[in-house]
Amino acid sequence: MTTATPNDEVSGRAALLLGPVSIGIQSIIYQLPFESVERSLAAVARSAQLVQRTSLCKSVSVYYGDCSPTRMISDAQLEKLRAQFGMHLNVHYHFFDSNLGSARGHNALASSNSNQMFVILNPDVLMAPRVLQILVEEFKEPGVGIVEAKQLPIEHPKDFLLTTGETSWVSTACAMVASSLFQQLRGFDADSFFLYCDDVDFSWRVRQAGYKAVYQPRAAVFHDKKLSPQAQWQTSSAERYYSAEAALILSYKWSRADLTQQFLDSFKASGEDYLIKAAKKFETMRRNGTLPLPQDPEHKIGQFIAGNYAKHRFAL
Repeated sequence: MTTATPNDEVSGRAALLLGPVSIGIQSIIYQLPFESVERSLAAVARSAQLVQRTSLCKSVSVYYGDCSPTRMISDAQLEKLRAQFGMHLNVHYHFFDSNLGSARGHNALASSNSNQMFVILNPDVLMAPRVLQILVEEFKEPGVGIVEAKQLPIEHPKDFLLTTGETSWVSTACAMVASSLFQQLRGFDADSFFLYCDDVDFSWRVRQAGYKAVYQPRAAVFHDKKLSPQAQWQTSSAERYYSAEAALILSYKWSRADLTQQFLDSFKASGEDYLIKAAKKFETMRRNGTLPLPQDPEHKIGQFIAGNYAKHRFAL
């Protein structure tokens, strides 16, 4: 675990923690049952209770943005959540009445999230009790820009530096970022990414701005994933399509036109409807001039390694 790319310039960046801080946790809901939201929030409340006992944090708020066709949390259910967890959390809920996607949904929530630290959290993820404390402590270190928690039962195999936790990108299944940096970078690139790779792109822009993307395995969360008999992740048709679309756009944005063309050729010849659809969407964006401007031409930030966006620790 020694090949993640460190940034030697970050030592001059001041620590972003100006504690005690307020923490605002953001989750985007899409047709998630209320019971799953309630279970996740119970874990958040315990973590919020513990971090507020320290000198690191003065308050914790949770912001739900609902992209479902109809409301998944009624007024009565929202009051139930506030009654259950209001001692440790301020709970907010916004029904968008539109499927904004992950990136645009989080950007919309950020407009009302005035806290000093943001946590981007999948709404079905369960935090261990000390997660918020461990994540916010990382920002005492100079140059730390965004910090990711360890996902269980399947840990993401991205490589990271054992000494600092630096890694290529962080997953926003559970990640903390200073709101000042989030605003400086204008949040996620919602014009380019609907569901997937918005976190990869954001992490690379964090590093491009001179900050570290950090993986912290002491902060553990449970993120349920199902495996096939061949030990492969079982994905939905939406996951497969939007991942393919994002791969094309990410490689183009981060100046790997060679990979973009390889993906296009492969997708068109695949015979798979979702890959052909992704290729057509990309070519339409190119014709319409709506693709993002390429950056990182010297390839100092973006990593494209064996089909992944970081070297994997367990790969040969």
